[in-house]
Amino acid sequence: MSLNISANVPFLHFFHASLPVGNAEHRLLLSRISKYNTLGFGLIVGLVILIFIHYVSSPWRKVPPGPKGIPLLGNVLDMKDKAWLFSPDLRKKYGDIVYLNALGQPIVFLNTQKVAADLLDRRASIYSDRPRLIVASEISSGGLSLGFTPYGNLWRRMRRAAHECLSRTAVQNFRNFHYVQAKEGIFLALDILANPGERNEHFCRASASMIMSVVYDLPTIRSLDDINLKNIDCHIERLAHSATSGAHLVELLPWMKHIPSRLAKWKREAEYWFSQDSALFERLVRTVHDDLDQGIDKFSLSAALIKDSARFGITERERAWLAGTMYAAGSETTASALQWWSLAMVAYPETQKRAQAELDAVVGRGRLPTIADLPYLPYIRAIVKETLRWRPNIPLGIPHRSTEDDWYEGMFIPKGTICFANVMQCNNDPDVYGADYMHFKPERHLDSDGKLAPGPPNTKDEGHVMYGFGRRICVGRHVANDSLFIDFATVLWALNLEAAKDASGKTIPLDIDSFVDVGLVSRPVPFNWTVSPRFPEAPFILAEQLELLEQ
Repeated sequence: MSLNISANVPFLHFFHASLPVGNAEHRLLLSRISKYNTLGFGLIVGLVILIFIHYVSSPWRKVPPGPKGIPLLGNVLDMKDKAWLFSPDLRKKYGDIVYLNALGQPIVFLNTQKVAADLLDRRASIYSDRPRLIVASEISSGGLSLGFTPYGNLWRRMRRAAHECLSRTAVQNFRNFHYVQAKEGIFLALDILANPGERNEHFCRASASMIMSVVYDLPTIRSLDDINLKNIDCHIERLAHSATSGAHLVELLPWMKHIPSRLAKWKREAEYWFSQDSALFERLVRTVHDDLDQGIDKFSLSAALIKDSARFGITERERAWLAGTMYAAGSETTASALQWWSLAMVAYPETQKRAQAELDAVVGRGRLPTIADLPYLPYIRAIVKETLRWRPNIPLGIPHRSTEDDWYEGMFIPKGTICFANVMQCNNDPDVYGADYMHFKPERHLDSDGKLAPGPPNTKDEGHVMYGFGRRICVGRHVANDSLFIDFATVLWALNLEAAKDASGKTIPLDIDSFVDVGLVSRPVPFNWTVSPRFPEAPFILAEQLELLEQ
């Protein structure tokens, strides 16, 4: 039985018919064609098998679950609205890790404290990098903005310097640190009482002034029109805009970075602002340096960096950018925390009353609370923790980037994946905080004796994961905790904060679930409140104590 290949292949059938029957050359040619045809068919079958085997064995088939994207774009459109990322339904539908693909870029959202800690803490060696930001980090910041700096030697040197200078022990050695915090708390209470309608401006000024003092040992700043504040705030806004997805095409087409500056306006502008911001930060640190040279002792982050710069191995420019970065990182986030706290105090008046009762019992009404009262005011400290848990001011955290392929509980996380610790989901996990997780409830951080309880596992005893994970955890968290404590204690000691009422005397409802997205930071939707002294002597004691502090 012979196989008549030519009968099944039209070209061969025509070729066969065009030659004399029985021609030896004809038969030889057909034999060769048949051989090559069989070989080609075999190659095709082999290729199909290889593709199938590669598909079956590919780790990409085992990436974490997530919403299906659309061709080419992937999940880009899904990421435009962040609100769905904070919904409890996200975890119910997809699990503790959610995978998205944005134009080929793998992204995962880590929705529980355990998963985030397992990866970002316990595998920090491969999850401590940052996503590449060509404009915001490499050009506008010269790679010197610590929050965006890639994981490497430069980052390690700057991180070590910041960590040592802002550790709890180091901060307590800043001679004027607690003095500055106390004074800012008094100014904040007096400003709110005098003009409650400009609440957010007061919060921004107070946080900015406090951090400028910690970083540069500058005197109290009484206006947001201060030139240094305005210049640094402009830097923060530019950086936040540049880091926003889609702000610059070069982030999708990295080769564009090599376009000459004269041909690329975006590049010229980024380079210009790097030179301007460098000059600003260097001038601020140089002022501290000049004072030290004249024998005027300084107790600030900049002074500590100058004194130990040789040990830290950082240059003058690196030192200046590190100090500027610390201000930029702390100012906006502290102001945001104050805004969420003020909403909580108005929305949960019983919490405010309990805090004021603790203040009356421990401090009394004849003096102001101080940082020395911190160990004896566990409920106020619990309010600090609950504020940062209930409404974290950076709800998606700062993204990490994996530097190696990794597996976690059977799921594949490719090298180069952008990893978000979904802080809002982690901090509002019913498995950790109970069925009432959505409510502002400071007592969840206390034990049965009313003392501060240890935080849940994986929270580093903070009671929340607002400050991040691993080697990228916030180095200024001790400063932030103390500052929020004294601000909360001072304002609650002096003032009553209540929801506003309409013309008929009915309380105006508050929107506690929505938020205003300001880059990485979130703020509550604007609301009205009423403010009054808790007792007649409160404003006079505030003013008297402020006068003593300023002498």
